[in-house]
Amino acid sequence: MLPYQRYFLELAYNGTHYHGWQLQPNAVTVQQRLNEALAILLRQPVETIGAGRTDTGVHARQLYVHFDAPQPPEGGAEVGGMMPFDWQRSSFRGLAGLLPYDIAVKRIIPVHADAHARFDATQRSYEYHMHFQKDPFKHDLSWLVKGEPDVEAMNKAAAIMMEYTDFSCFSKSNTQVFTNNCKLVRAEWVRKDDGLVFHISADRFLRNMVRAIVGTCMMVGRHEITPEAIHQIIQSKDRSNAGTSVPACGLYLTEVKYPYI
Repeated sequence: MLPYQRYFLELAYNGTHYHGWQLQPNAVTVQQRLNEALAILLRQPVETIGAGRTDTGVHARQLYVHFDAPQPPEGGAEVGGMMPFDWQRSSFRGLAGLLPYDIAVKRIIPVHADAHARFDATQRSYEYHMHFQKDPFKHDLSWLVKGEPDVEAMNKAAAIMMEYTDFSCFSKSNTQVFTNNCKLVRAEWVRKDDGLVFHISADRFLRNMVRAIVGTCMMVGRHEITPEAIHQIIQSKDRSNAGTSVPACGLYLTEVKYPYI
């Protein structure tokens, strides 16, 4: 039996045509396409584990996954009818060619046998993009908003969020997590060209959390509530008190950090 090596694979993808990252019955996902490509390359089924899940229509500029692959014996000969995985040859280009145009392989990293793409991540960062003038080149890649909101007020609201750790009010209900606590290290709105970008980083995120936070900030930006109302919303721990979730098209997972990468 061949020895196995664990790898981290760095991906980027446009999520427009996928039902998110994670495998689902009767729906095409990014993980499904990656597993299919690796299975062809390795000539055996492959299980991948991602740093987290992205929802339908959400994009990723950086997502790490881990998987195990057989290692070539000395000399690289075929063993048992199966050619071992060898990234030093053409396997990297081969995998890129097997994936659809909207999923890109950025790099492959050998890691220790216990490395875990999800549990070892120490920080994740997202961006949410919105624009104010119709632009066909931003369709499905940014949220078109009518009228520019009050950015200063939105940044006051974001700063208040930094004071808290329990974000139950921004989480989808009935999620199977042990805690709704997250440690925010950045929450900031920045003007960019004809639009805004929301930057947010934390050790972890809850399901739908970023889109709910953006929706709540928009309530502040449209002067429907004051920035100070964020205190009551978060302290209530009630999702119905926060803003509606904004469209998925503007959301990007941009960075995942590990202590050994």
